[in-house]
Parts: sequence; structure tokens; C-alpha cells
Amino acid sequence: MGVEAHATNERVTGRRWTVRLDPVGRGRADVRVSCSRPACAAQVLPSAADGRTAAIAHLKAHLRAGPAPRPSVHCACRAEECHTHIRPAGPRERPVPWRCGGAVVLAVITDREGRWWQVMECCSRCAAAHPTAKVVATAPAAEASARNDGLRADAAASAAPAVHAPTFSAISPHFSHSATATGTAVPQQASAPRSAARSAPRSARPTRKRPPRGRIAQRLVPHDLRPVALRDELTELGELFRAYQARTEPDLAMLADLHARKAEAFNAWAEVTADTGLRLDARRAEQAAATARLQHLHRIGQAPDGEGPAVVRLLTAPAQWNHARAVLAHVAENAPLPGAEARLLVVMVTLRTAQSGVGNLVGQDIKGLPLQDPEHLVRQLVESGWLGISGTVEELIASRPESPTRISVPSLTPDEDDPGPFTFGRKLRPKLSGWAQRVVGEKKLRKGKTGADVRLLALALATGADGEGLLGPGGEGIGLDALSSWCSVDPADLPDLVDRLTAADWLAEADVTDTLLTGRLTERVLPLGCPLT
Repeated sequence: MGVEAHATNERVTGRRWTVRLDPVGRGRADVRVSCSRPACAAQVLPSAADGRTAAIAHLKAHLRAGPAPRPSVHCACRAEECHTHIRPAGPRERPVPWRCGGAVVLAVITDREGRWWQVMECCSRCAAAHPTAKVVATAPAAEASARNDGLRADAAASAAPAVHAPTFSAISPHFSHSATATGTAVPQQASAPRSAARSAPRSARPTRKRPPRGRIAQRLVPHDLRPVALRDELTELGELFRAYQARTEPDLAMLADLHARKAEAFNAWAEVTADTGLRLDARRAEQAAATARLQHLHRIGQAPDGEGPAVVRLLTAPAQWNHARAVLAHVAENAPLPGAEARLLVVMVTLRTAQSGVGNLVGQDIKGLPLQDPEHLVRQLVESGWLGISGTVEELIASRPESPTRISVPSLTPDEDDPGPFTFGRKLRPKLSGWAQRVVGEKKLRKGKTGADVRLLALALATGADGEGLLGPGGEGIGLDALSSWCSVDPADLPDLVDRLTAADWLAEADVTDTLLTGRLTERVLPLGCPLT
């Protein structure tokens, strides 16, 4: 017993280290990848997707280069009273070794959001208790050595030198459920015949455990699929697709890569099993990869290979285009004064105060608009109660960028009961305001001295065309009633406004019927468009 106690005291706790993915700073897109192993330096990546790829690659490098799990260690989680250990019925007690079971394994545990990965050298029972654990290696069986003290081992060897009874290491952490773990069965079998030794109890033999079956695209990956690399690739792809579905923000480039890997893996799977359904799934994955990659290129303003330059838009994302349309629709329904000039001024002030109901305005912001009497128009908005200013109207018109005037729009100010009509944040508001200023202040519109009605029509057409500039959904045109209501003009005046936009190289192939305006935006103004999705 003295030898066994001494060996048990020499057992060590299993290894454990963590790879983490953390934001570098508030409001920043770049992330930091760090490893708890002392020799690993942290690195900064430009995006969460790049950081997650680097973290997984770093973890895999450790697993490939590191030693195999050792059969003689305690669970790494045992030192901190791991919640996965079996608890007794009485008061909570400190975990003890007998609560573990199975062979020692190297398990990777991750959180559901993919922010950290932890490698633990623990027993298979504790690994199985973790819902996200993935066993990457299992310790080899302990070398045969006498479990009893030196006197019993010598006696057994001299009594039956030819008998190969199962023996156990003195430093084993009792991970197996062997019936001979108490050390009493070995000397009793020393004089047994060879056939009895061969028919050892099943509980004394190491049990083989099938690896967990992966799942991808509603298909179960067979545990006996060969080659093993293909089985592991399919299992990993299933996990990556499920992790992507749990993301809060889409990453089309990552999705395209996943579909491309899926197509390649399913083609290989079809070759192995001669399954036509797998080959069809592979073809669909290739199509999905091409579509996601094309969407990603369009979203970032790049052209696919072999095509001309893509349109680099001022507002780049569909969500931003929808918010721009929402602002124009809100102004059309809630404009406090009639007329095109009042409508244009309300649009620009709304975009300055959309997020919080307050903002800053200078005289040039108002005098730069095509308004015949801007001072009178501002006074009307103040008297109607729609607009509030910190000083007088004259001070607002005379204010300069170094001393702007504080303005407020009570109907846009959020409170506890009403969050306001818009859902975009502080960062998007100046982008929308800048976009509207670029449209109404476009160079040829200014040089042509176009009025507020023409510029309102330019705003409407910029948000009412598709990605290629064709007006209306599917290029079928925009209703004249909607345009006249938005521009606050008579429908009979619309043909003249369309002619002026055509002369300013805004419209091409324009045609006005009794009910519709058809045509397309010129390539020159496509960057200012908010395509219909």
C-alpha cells in the first residue's frame, strides 16, 4: 500500500489552456486573438471572421504539435470542482477522483458564440458531460505493470510465469470501471489455467467507444466513413454551419467559403458511396457559394472576375437604402407645411435630427437649398411648433460652422413611451444626411438652377430604381400619383420636371404616360441610388 500511495501522490492534474477572441475596443471591428500558453503572443485581426479563423488555426497547431493525452493524470477540471462531476445526495462535497470514469482524453470545449476554445486533458465521462466538447485524442492504454506492491508482484511472477493475466499500472487514476481495480484479482488469477486468463471479465477489458456522429444538411455522417479526413471534414462543416446560423450579423464571404467546402466534401462523399443525392447536393452547394460570393462583391462595391467595374454607392447596404426610403416616407406623411420648398427643407432638417430629435444647423445649410425666402419658411416651421431653435430665425440664417445653432424637432424626440419613428443608430444618421445633401446639391442640378420640386423628384427616383437604374420594381415604372404627392406638385407638371432631370443627365429613356414614369437613371448618378431589393 505504501508504494501505491506514493505513486498516487505523484499524479498531476491534466493540462488545460484557452484560446480567446476578444474585441480590441468599443465600437471597433478588429479583434484580438490570445492564447493562455505563455509562449504565445496575442495578435490583432481586422474582423471577427478573420479572428475566428486565426484562433481555430492556432488551436489546431497546438493540437498537432502537442503530446498525446497521458493515461495517468487527474481531470483538468477536477481542480476547480467541475460541475460535470457526479454530486452525492447530501451536502455539496469537494470532487474526488472516483467520480471520474473512462480513458483520459484531450477534449476541446467552446462556447456557443465562438468566443473562446478551451483544451482540457480530462476523463471521457467529464468530456461527455460538456454539451460542446469534441474529443480530439484518447490516451493509449497504460503499460502492463504490477498494481500490487513488490512482494505480491514477485510471488505472482514466480508462481505462473507463462500466464498473461491483465495487470494495471500503480499510477492509474482509476478511469476505467475495471472489476480488478482494487488490486485483489491479479494474484488470485496467477495460478489459473491459460483459458481462464483469456476469458477475463468483460469489465476488465477496455471498451471501445464509437466516435460521435456528425450532422450536416440534415444528414448524419457515418462513424465508419472512410477516409477519416472526409468524415472529420463533414463533421466540422456541420458545426461551422450551425455556428454561422447563430451569428447576429451575416458574413457573405464566410458563407461562400463554407458552401464551397461543402460542395467539395459532398462530391468526395458521393464518389465514396456512389450516392446520386449527394452529388446533387454538391451541385446546389456550388450554386449557393457562387450566389453568396456575388452578393458579397456587390455589397462591398467590387466587380466579379471578368466583368466591368461595379457601382460604388454612397450608401452601401440594403438596410441603409431601406432607412433612406423610410425617412422620405415619414416626411411625406407628416410634412407640417404644403409646397415643394417646405417639403425639401423638412427633409433636410429631419435627417439632421432623426436619431435623437436634436441637432445642429448653420445658415449655409439653409441658404444652399433652392428656397426663394428661406427666412420666412423657417419662421413658419417654428410658428407651427414643428421646429424649435435656440435663438432667433435671423441668428440661425447668419450662423456659421464655428457657432452652429441648436435645433430640435419634438415629434422626433424619443421618450419612454415612444422610441421615435426611426430605428437606425447614431452612426448611420450622418451617412443618410450626407447622402441627401449629395443628391439635392448634385453639380448639374445646381448649375441648371433647378427648383425644389426637381430635386425632390431626384430624391424619389434615387430611391425608386433597381440595381441597374431601371425605375420601379422590376423596371415597370413609378406611378405619377405617388410622384406628384411626394414632390407636392400637380401631376400635369411632372413631364416638365422629368425633362429638366433628363437635361441634367439624371434620366435616360424617360417616358411619361397617363399613369407611369418609366426609364432609367444614368450611369453618372447610379452611385447616389438606393436600389430596390
